[in-house]
Amino acid sequence: MYHCKNGIRWSLVQNIYLLSVVRLLIKIFILFIIINLVAFTRCNAQDKNDSIPKNKKHTIGKWFQQGIKSITRHSHDTTDFRAAYNTRVATYYQPYAGKIIRHIEYRQYGFERSFSDTMSRMKYFGTNILNHLHTRSKSWVIRNNMFVKEGMPLNPNIVADNERYLRSLNFIRDARILVQTIDPGSDSVDIMVVTKDLFSLTGEIHDLSTDKQYLNIRDVNFLGLGQNVSGSFLHDNGRSPAYGGEVDYTKYNLFNSFTNLEFRYTNIGKNIYTLKHEEHGAYLNFDRPLYSQYARYYWDLHLSDVWSEPNYEGRNVDSINFYHYRYKMFDATVGINLGADKGRRNLKIPFRSVISLRYYNYDFLKSPVQFYDRFVENLNAREALLVQYTMFKQNFFKTNYVLGFGATEDIPYGFNLSVTGGWYKISPAGGWSVGMKNLSRPFIGFDGNEYLHTNKGDIIQFFSRAGGFFNKGLQDATALTGISAYSRLWLWKGFKVRQFMRLSYTGQFNRYIAEPLRINNDFGLEGFKNDSIQGTRRLTLRSQTVMYMPGKLLGFAFAPFLTGDISYIKQTKISSAFYNSSVYYSIGGGIRLRNENLVFGTIELKGLYFPRSIAGENRFKIGITTDIRFRYNSSYVSLPSLPEYNSDVNNDIF
Repeated sequence: MYHCKNGIRWSLVQNIYLLSVVRLLIKIFILFIIINLVAFTRCNAQDKNDSIPKNKKHTIGKWFQQGIKSITRHSHDTTDFRAAYNTRVATYYQPYAGKIIRHIEYRQYGFERSFSDTMSRMKYFGTNILNHLHTRSKSWVIRNNMFVKEGMPLNPNIVADNERYLRSLNFIRDARILVQTIDPGSDSVDIMVVTKDLFSLTGEIHDLSTDKQYLNIRDVNFLGLGQNVSGSFLHDNGRSPAYGGEVDYTKYNLFNSFTNLEFRYTNIGKNIYTLKHEEHGAYLNFDRPLYSQYARYYWDLHLSDVWSEPNYEGRNVDSINFYHYRYKMFDATVGINLGADKGRRNLKIPFRSVISLRYYNYDFLKSPVQFYDRFVENLNAREALLVQYTMFKQNFFKTNYVLGFGATEDIPYGFNLSVTGGWYKISPAGGWSVGMKNLSRPFIGFDGNEYLHTNKGDIIQFFSRAGGFFNKGLQDATALTGISAYSRLWLWKGFKVRQFMRLSYTGQFNRYIAEPLRINNDFGLEGFKNDSIQGTRRLTLRSQTVMYMPGKLLGFAFAPFLTGDISYIKQTKISSAFYNSSVYYSIGGGIRLRNENLVFGTIELKGLYFPRSIAGENRFKIGITTDIRFRYNSSYVSLPSLPEYNSDVNNDIF
C-alpha cells in the first residue's frame, strides 16, 4: 500500500476496481460519441429545411390565437391570471377532418413566451439566464416524434394523439399542433407544430457535511438531441471505499424508431433492504411504448446484473448487518395492437384490443441469509410468464391546475380494462437446503379503470384491481376498488382552488405468502412510515384542498394546501397485540412551489399531525420534499404484471 498526498489509502484491489470502472466509462463514452455523430450529421442537414419564411412569420400569432380560443373558456388571459380550460383535445381539429396535410412547419418558444398569453413576453433576469444556458431541442428531434406526416388526410383523433404524445416527452413542457387553411375552397391545410422545452439541466445535492456528500447532475435533453445524461458522485467517510459514483445515459426515440435506449452503471445504489449505498449493478434497457392507439406494437427488454457489497461493514461479508445478495434479471415484453390501422379514417374514437406476452426471471444467485426459509418477494428468486388482454376506448382532454401549476395536462376519458393470466414461481432464499420447496402457481387478475369528466371540469376515476393464485384452491387473493375525484376549478379572491378526494377499499383473502396490507403507502396515511400496522382489510378516505396563488416569484408559482387522511384497517393478530384500535388518521398542510420551465419537480414544505401515539412514529412531522413528480401516466397499456395493493407503481390512479 501507499499514501496519496491527501492521505487517502489506496490498496491494489481498489486500483484494479478503479481501472475496471474507467474501462467501462470509456466504452460508454464511445457509444455516446457514435450516437451523437449520427445525430449531428442529421441535425445539420435537416434543420435547414425547418426555417420559417419571412412572409409567414406574421401568421404564427394568428394561428396560435385561433388555437388558444378553441381550448379556453375565457376571451382574455394574462400570465398572472391564467384561465383554466377543459376541452377534448380533438375538438379543435374537427372542422379540418379529411383535408390533406400539405406542409408541416416547426416553431419553438423560448422561456420568455407563455402558451397561456401569446401576446406578452416575460423578459427578466431569470428567463434570460435560462435561454442562454439552455440548448433548444433540434427541429428534427421534434419531427422524429411526429407520426402525423405530410400528405396524410387529417384525422382529428390522430393529430390530437400526436399533440398529447409530444407533451409526454420528458424534455417538453408544452406543445400545440395548429392548423391553417390555405383557401376556403381548398382540400388541403398547413400545420404548425409549436413546442416549448423544459430547462433540461438539473441536479441534486444532499448529505452535505464534512463526512458525507452526495452530488447528482443531469441533463434530460443534452445538446438538444433528445437524450439524457446523468452522473452521481458520493463521498462517505463511513464507507469503504469512501468514493463511488453512477452514470446513466438514455437516448429517446433511437434512430426514429420510437425506441428508447438506456444504459446505467452504479456502485452507490441503495441496498434493497437497508437502503445503504452498497448496491452495485449494470443495467441495459430498451423500450418502445404504445405511443399512440394507432401504433401496431410495443415492446420492452430489460437486462441487469446486480449485487451488494459490504461497503459499510468493514468489508466483512459475514456481518449480520449486511444483506448480501446477487441477481441477474431478464425481463421481456411484446404486445400487438389488433387492428391498429382500423379507425385511421374514422372520426369516432376506436375500440382497441391489445394482446401482450411477458416473461421475466429474477435469478438470485445469492440471497441474504437473514431471509433463509422465508418467501420475501424482493429478495427471492422469482419467475413469471404472463399473458394479458387489454381493451380500451380512450382519449384525452386538455386541462390544467390538476397536478401541475398551469401547464397543459392530458387527462384520459373513456375506459381501460385488462385481464392477465399466467404462471408465477417464487423460491425461498434457502431453497431446498432448508426444506422449503419452490412455490409455483397459476395466476389470474384484472385491472379496470373508467375515466369521466363533466363540462364544468370535474374529473372522476373509478378503479378496481384484483388477483389471486391457485394452489389447492384460491390463495393470496386480493381486491382493491375505489373512486378518485378532482372538483372543478373554483376561483376565489384571485386563488384557483381544487378539491381532491379518494375513497378506496382493499380486502385480502386466504393469505399464504402475500405481503399483508399496510397503511404506510398511497392507499393509507400520507407521510406515515411505520410498517408494523398490518391487516387483511383496509378502508381509506383521503382529502386534499389545493389553492393556486396568483402571480409568481422568480418564475415560481405557489400553492398552499390542506390535507387529511383517515384509514381503518382490520389488523392481523400480530399487529393487534400491540395496537388495540384499527382507526388511524392524520391532518396537515403546507405549501408547494414549482417553476414549470424547469425539469426539476415540485418542492413541497409540509407539516403533518398524527393524533394517535404509535411506537416508533412521531406525532408531528415537518419536512421538505424536493423533485416531486406530479405527472399522470398517460400510457394506453401497462406491462402485464401482478397487481399492487400497497403501492401504485404505474401511477394509474389519480
